[in-house]
Amino acid sequence: MYARPSDLDAALGLLAESGARIIAGATDIYPSAGDRPLQGDYVDVSNISALRGARVEVDAVRIGATTTWSDIARADLPPAFDALKVAARDVGAAQIQNRGTIAGNLCNASPAADGVPPLLILDAEVELASRRGTRCLALDAFISGARKTQLAPDEVMTAVVAPLPAPTMRSAFFKLGARRYLVISIVMVAVALDVVEGVVRDARIAVGACSVVAERMREAERRLIGASARPGLGRAIEAQDLARLSPIDDVRATSDYRRDAALTLLQRAIDACALGQTGGVV
Repeated sequence: MYARPSDLDAALGLLAESGARIIAGATDIYPSAGDRPLQGDYVDVSNISALRGARVEVDAVRIGATTTWSDIARADLPPAFDALKVAARDVGAAQIQNRGTIAGNLCNASPAADGVPPLLILDAEVELASRRGTRCLALDAFISGARKTQLAPDEVMTAVVAPLPAPTMRSAFFKLGARRYLVISIVMVAVALDVVEGVVRDARIAVGACSVVAERMREAERRLIGASARPGLGRAIEAQDLARLSPIDDVRATSDYRRDAALTLLQRAIDACALGQTGGVV
């Protein structure tokens, strides 16, 4: 079965009845199938207009589940979302950015998912809906392992919601890859700093592709609180602050290289953020 409903209730009904798989941009589904034809039932939610778009609300920013990376890159969002917008411009190439969705990136739950670190530093939650009702989960609770999430078979992600950040908070995202586009991250880091009168009042740091799931670096964050936002601030972070990371050896890099690169990228991202810069692929 392939169905493409135009409203959420219809999609939830199909999920409850059939146990189908949700798709939207399908940029992960087809490559993972390889030469094999797709098997099973699919509910395509890309035609549900209520699930698309990013908007600033009274106390939160709401990004619909089928919002594409191109949508996010063009959205008028607070400066704290600049890291997410940089990541959006580095997901695959233009064709992928035009089709791939934020929910697809999160539900695929790759350890190298570019969207996860920038959303972690925003304290983002995911909104999940089913015929049983709606629930919200913190993003770090939703992604439970490599390719594993807490999404129930009858649920669909409807939105990503982040508390409205302070207008003084700014962010940066750096990604290390073998080339500029169409590359799986070797290491990626996202940093947000709330700087008031030259002093760091809040700091948030996340590292991806160096653990089974991307992680916030709480010890490193605490080192930055109260510091002056100046060039060289990144040197306050040391290797021991990243001890909880558990990078692997694979065809893209060794674990030692990843650990060293994570520290270097993080120091660069902190310096960039302190200077109001937003990052990119290195």
